[in-house]
Amino acid sequence: MTDDDHDAAGHGAHREEFHDDPLDHAEVWAEMSVGDLATEYGKAGIGAAELSRAVDIYSEMLGDDDVTNFFGLAGAMVPGGMRRVVSDLIRDGHIDVLVTTGANLTHDAIEAIGGKHHHGRTAEEGDEREHDEQLRDEGVDRIYNVYLPQEHFTLFEGHLRDEVFPAFDGPVAISEFTRELGRANLDANADVTEDPGIAAAAYEHDVPIFVPAIQDSVLGIQAWMHSQVSEFTLDALADMTNITDIAFDAEQAGATVVGGGVPKNFVLQTMLTVPEAYDYGVQLTTDPASTGGLSGATLDEARSWGKLEKSAKNVTVLGDATITLPFLAAAARDRIE
Repeated sequence: MTDDDHDAAGHGAHREEFHDDPLDHAEVWAEMSVGDLATEYGKAGIGAAELSRAVDIYSEMLGDDDVTNFFGLAGAMVPGGMRRVVSDLIRDGHIDVLVTTGANLTHDAIEAIGGKHHHGRTAEEGDEREHDEQLRDEGVDRIYNVYLPQEHFTLFEGHLRDEVFPAFDGPVAISEFTRELGRANLDANADVTEDPGIAAAAYEHDVPIFVPAIQDSVLGIQAWMHSQVSEFTLDALADMTNITDIAFDAEQAGATVVGGGVPKNFVLQTMLTVPEAYDYGVQLTTDPASTGGLSGATLDEARSWGKLEKSAKNVTVLGDATITLPFLAAAARDRIE
């Protein structure tokens, strides 16, 4: 057989694959469910197909009681308006372990105790510096197109000082600290019209919250300041035992990763400490893989590290998580309920 014959034979051997599963075209109609829309996305290609596959995998994860669900939450998800999506997932038993940032818990607590984020705007071209200088003068912090008055941080600091820190007199695991924060948020929320939030829901449903980079936040700054005048300190290594024990006892495990950074890696690296690996994985990120950075690394790449099983069902969806996360959660609920 010549090289040309070999190439032709190889080409022909793969022809069936290239003709399999023809693309269809998505349809939309009045009063369709979000589950219907996810199915229609599956007929299409590019990002729609990936998001549809994410719904398939996430629905399977949530529908199997033998799967322990680890949820990584990075980015400005609470100020971005995703707080209720996450707290409801906790209440409905769809999150067994939460790994997030101190920033998300800071903003979560602010809303729980009566503070609010506000719709804002990004600066017009050529007006960026002036716009943010004015916000500085007015005592307002900006997170893209969201505003947060700085007086809410004062409210939050008082909440920690009066309701959270008095519970401890010595070293404490971060997950124990966040549990107490959830209890305090729930108690303070009694006269607040806003939902008590993520930490409170986790406290009520015995879901541990791990914050491996807690010092990188206002919550962490306040914890450090309190440690300067008391015996209180946070023991980050204690949480390695706590999360590893959960992973070791899991019959099956699924990872849902929103954003990247430390929460993503902490969720995934946990499987390096136990004999098994994740059976399911869904990642929602804005970062491409081509930079070589962790936040854009696909879950297929995580398989090479032994963080996912070779047979794991997984998908990475590129896009703004304030758009993809509610869609994912709503469509999965539609499928399993």
